[in-house]
Amino acid sequence: MTMTEAATRGRRIPAVGYLVIDQGDPYLVAQECSSCQAMFFDRRNACARCGGLDFAPKPLGRTGVIRSFTVVRRAAPGVTVPYVSATVALDGGGMVKANLVGIEADPANIQLGGRVKLTTFVAGTDEEGTEAVAFGFTPA
Repeated sequence: MTMTEAATRGRRIPAVGYLVIDQGDPYLVAQECSSCQAMFFDRRNACARCGGLDFAPKPLGRTGVIRSFTVVRRAAPGVTVPYVSATVALDGGGMVKANLVGIEADPANIQLGGRVKLTTFVAGTDEEGTEAVAFGFTPA
C-alpha cells in the first residue's frame, strides 16, 4: 500500500458540499446573500431574490421543525422504500429538504411542527474505503 492509499483509506467525505463533518458536531452551511440575507445551498453567481453578487457562508442550526413531509413508496432500483422525505425549517433560519431517519415511515408517527435534529450516516463506501457521509433528521 502506498502512502497516498494509506492516507485515503478510512477517509470520510460529505455527500454534499454544504455538509460540514470535520469540525466537531456536523452542521449545514448556506451561502447567504450580503444584500438581502437570502440563503442558498448551491453556488450562486447572483441572488435569486435581489440580484446581489456578494455571498458569505452561514452555519445553520442543527435543530428545527417539520414543515411538510411525504412517505415515498416507489424509488429507483436499489433505494429502500418506504422512507420519509421532509422539509425542515431550521432554528435560526433556513429551510432544507432531507429524509427523516430513525422513524417508521408511517404518517401517524410524524407531526407537522414536530422537532427534529440533524444526524449523519454513511451513504456508501468506495473500493478504497472512503465513506460518503449524508445527512438527515431524526426526532428530537
